[in-house]
Order: sequence, then C-alpha cells, then structure tokens
Amino acid sequence: MRAVYRILAMSIATGVVVQACAIAYALFDILHKTDDGQVFTKDSDNAGIAVHMVVGEMIVPVLVLALLIVSFFAGIPGGVKWAAITFGVLVLQIVLAYASYPVPVLGVLHAINAFALAAVASLAMRQARLAGSTQASTPVTA
Repeated sequence: MRAVYRILAMSIATGVVVQACAIAYALFDILHKTDDGQVFTKDSDNAGIAVHMVVGEMIVPVLVLALLIVSFFAGIPGGVKWAAITFGVLVLQIVLAYASYPVPVLGVLHAINAFALAAVASLAMRQARLAGSTQASTPVTA
C-alpha cells in the first residue's frame, strides 16, 4: 500500500505539471489563432482548455480522493495528514478556479495554489518513501 500511496502522490504532482502545460498551450494557441484573424469566444474549440478542465475537474480529484482513502491503510507515519492536506489544497484549488470566472484576478491565486498542490503531493510522496526506507533499514529480530 505504501507504493500505491507514493504513486498516487507522484501522479497528483505530475497532474499539476500537465495542468500548467495545458493552460500554457491554451493561451499560446489563442494568441496564435487571434493573431491570424480568428475570433476566440467561450464556445471556441481549444484543446489546451479542454485538457486543463478534464485533468483538473476529473483526473486530479479522483487521484486525491484515492490518496486519501489509501492513506488510511498504508501505515505511513503522517500519511493521513499529508493526504488530508492535499485534499484541502485541492478543494481550495477548485474554489479558486470557479471564483476566477467572475473575478479573473483570482486566477493568480489559482496558479499559485497549483504550486502548493504539487508541493504537498510531493511531500506526501516523500513521506511514503521515507517510511519505506526506514522499514527496509530496520533489522528483523526474532
């Protein structure tokens, strides 16, 4: 279960990187198309925005929920704490995303909080790695 916990935490941090790449692609795609005279509206197709929404609204939340559930069975010291913090940061991330539609300047906090999400997921992954290495180095006595 420790390995599952570690892989889930790593996948969450990787998901944040995918999110950043997707939104960067979206912006540059919009700039490229509008520079060529196209008009971009809410109904325009943009693969970067689509990827950002799918990963952010479906994939990362499922990974975070799975991490929280696995944390109760993994036996990692501090594992539940880091999974719960990751869950809390994700909830804030989603709130900031929806709050940024009417108040776009909040998108800055959404971006900053994404780094926090990657950081806490990385700390959860590190906690699992440390728990595994501590147990591996502990001699077995009969």
